[in-house]
Amino acid sequence: QVQLVESGGRLVQAGGSLRLSCAASGRTFYAMGWFRQAPGKEREFVAAVNLIGTTYYADSEKGRFTISRDNAKNTVSLQMNTLKPGDTAVYYCAARGRGVLSSDGSLYDYWGQGTQVTVSS
Repeated sequence: QVQLVESGGRLVQAGGSLRLSCAASGRTFYAMGWFRQAPGKEREFVAAVNLIGTTYYADSEKGRFTISRDNAKNTVSLQMNTLKPGDTAVYYCAARGRGVLSSDGSLYDYWGQGTQVTVSS
């Protein structure tokens, strides 16, 4: 059974840092990524990484967020620095079995339940 379980979300002050983790089970995925959805807004792409470590970021997060992957543990992490109140959202881990890295959420086959990140000003 395929499962993605996120962890690490919490309340943090603006300017702070946070590291999210996602543990996958059931299979190995070609691409794993992070999306987020703020209240009243559509889900948006944050970052993705493939099996060989190639990364892909949303333009707005380049330089602040870093995605990494541990293939041996089947985990993906998102290091978020210099957090802003606008980063407040539920962050979802997503995975796809094949294809290229993509910011299109509809191409991802599996999703976690999400972890809440709240950045206070």
